[in-house]
Amino acid sequence: MSARPLLLVDRDGTLLEEPADRQIDHYAKMRFVPGAIPALLRLRDAGYRMVMVSNQDGLGTDRYPQTAFDGPQALLLQLLESQGIAFEEVLVDRSLPEAPAPTRKPGIGLVLHLLRDRSVDWARSAVVGDRDSDLAFAANLGVRGFKLGSAAFGEGCRWEDVAHALADAPRAAVIERATRETRIRAAVDLDRAQSPVVETGLGFLDHMLDQLGTHAGIALELRCAGDLAVDEHHTVEDCALALGAALREALGDKRGIGRYGWLLPMDEALAEVALDLSGRPRFLFEGSFARERLGDLPTELIPHFFQSLCDAAGMTLHLRVRGDNDHHKAEACFKGVARALGQACRREGRVLPSSKGLL
Repeated sequence: MSARPLLLVDRDGTLLEEPADRQIDHYAKMRFVPGAIPALLRLRDAGYRMVMVSNQDGLGTDRYPQTAFDGPQALLLQLLESQGIAFEEVLVDRSLPEAPAPTRKPGIGLVLHLLRDRSVDWARSAVVGDRDSDLAFAANLGVRGFKLGSAAFGEGCRWEDVAHALADAPRAAVIERATRETRIRAAVDLDRAQSPVVETGLGFLDHMLDQLGTHAGIALELRCAGDLAVDEHHTVEDCALALGAALREALGDKRGIGRYGWLLPMDEALAEVALDLSGRPRFLFEGSFARERLGDLPTELIPHFFQSLCDAAGMTLHLRVRGDNDHHKAEACFKGVARALGQACRREGRVLPSSKGLL
């Protein structure tokens, strides 16, 4: 029998909304954390075995009577089973934070028997919780950790993010780039369409990058603090380099990708795009802009952005644009490249699209 991954799940704040106190009737209105049930069903169908691991401070003492736990816990398991979700084990530590036992998370004493279980695929296993101690628990086990409410593409990490990360095995990457001129965080997920989060300090560049993420059909986050008091050059160039590096890392070995893509009209403007995720950086541009600036972005930096993107992503890009309105021409360039990039990144199987055996 092949090994299966474990999902080690915290209880309060992760499965159930965190109670305000430990009164006996505090689960009278039991509420699941939003998205927990559908995410657990997806993970069940992806082959995950589920184990609940919870710290219950002082359980079995006057401070927290056993009866206050047993009834709600039985109801919780019943509700989950009625939805088709079964936890193989419920592991509970009863020690207090001021006198922690080796079994208290982030300690791994509760799961030592699981570590000896050869039917567990630890490489794919994960911990889901709502506290830093859950992340530390995951680190101690050497598995992925997810903290609900922590940053992910500018939003809180939700149960649907956990299911996507584990069940879909998305091609995603985060690049952090810091120089004397800029500090940048770029994140992409090539297998998830999500509203872009872009903050570069340049309104027109934000608008163009929003178009890039939206029309490529990928999740994109890019935040930059740059030396705009000097000029815009470093911000534009370094944003492109960070984004290109994130794309290159997320693409991995490029197996199954479409590799090529092209073409977009924008009213009277037309951008012709030929793109190849070849691993060889090359950029050729044909076009011009009559205006020196579009909003706060110098138009000379538009082709420079794409040149830097190609350099970092290892991409060949031919871009030709014509038209009368410079705003439309610039937007056609970004939208056209976005559509081509989305087509080129799309997975169509597992075959490497190269006769050389390497991209």
